[in-house]
Amino acid sequence: MPIRLLHISDLHVGSVEEPQVERILEPLIERVGPDLIVATGDLTHRGRRTQHERAAAFLRGLGRPLLVIPGNHDIAYTLPARFTHPFAEFERQWQTAEPVHSSDGLYVVGLNSVRPWRHQSGGIRRSQIARAAELLAQAPEDALKVIALHHHLIGAPWRSRKEPVSRRSEVLAGLVDAGAELILAGHIHQAAVSERHEFEVERDGLRGVTVSVAPGLGQPRPNRRGEARGLHVYEASANSLLVETYTWREDDWGLTGVRQFPRGRTPLATAGAGERRAL
Repeated sequence: MPIRLLHISDLHVGSVEEPQVERILEPLIERVGPDLIVATGDLTHRGRRTQHERAAAFLRGLGRPLLVIPGNHDIAYTLPARFTHPFAEFERQWQTAEPVHSSDGLYVVGLNSVRPWRHQSGGIRRSQIARAAELLAQAPEDALKVIALHHHLIGAPWRSRKEPVSRRSEVLAGLVDAGAELILAGHIHQAAVSERHEFEVERDGLRGVTVSVAPGLGQPRPNRRGEARGLHVYEASANSLLVETYTWREDDWGLTGVRQFPRGRTPLATAGAGERRAL
């Protein structure tokens, strides 16, 4: 059976533009039937207790297993709590900022990229990458190995003012070397998906790695171009990873992108010209 993963990010519960996401998301979840929902941060807008409580109630109400990590909006907004107890309200709901999920065919490691002293940019320490490598080494051989963090490693150029994770190239290389097959992030409110061979020179039959950023689930801000309200669904089979992008279209979710990437070291089979035209 294929493994299905639903990836949401940037709910921003508590913002003035907050949508009624319960009504519009639950029917899609019923259709997709994900084995796990991953939320890659910015659950809240100002990190307040009431916002965390509402975000947690919404996510748990979806009725699926969850893996949830914080974003830069999820830490305490005011001083001194921002530096003394930045993750207190997040951990009140989720116990840890670096959760791990293990089930048949799926192994997910959450990494906390939020740094209280950085307004936008985040960071991943070498010790976090080393721990991720140790954890992924414990995963069953055939399991889809996933890393989830908030700050993006790839992104569209029109959202370049949103700072990526610090030392982006080093972090990305470290996570790939740690064994990740799929790396998830959010932060930029804009979908982006790329496969390793699109940004790394081929050598010795590199195994496939897909890097993905989910669009924000919260409503786009007025007059902000390059934002969408949407999510990704991943379906992993033995040899390939299918990525479906859904965006909200006033009264329902629309499937706006379908991409397929290889798992392992063998590229996907090439379709003939006639087959390509028929797609």
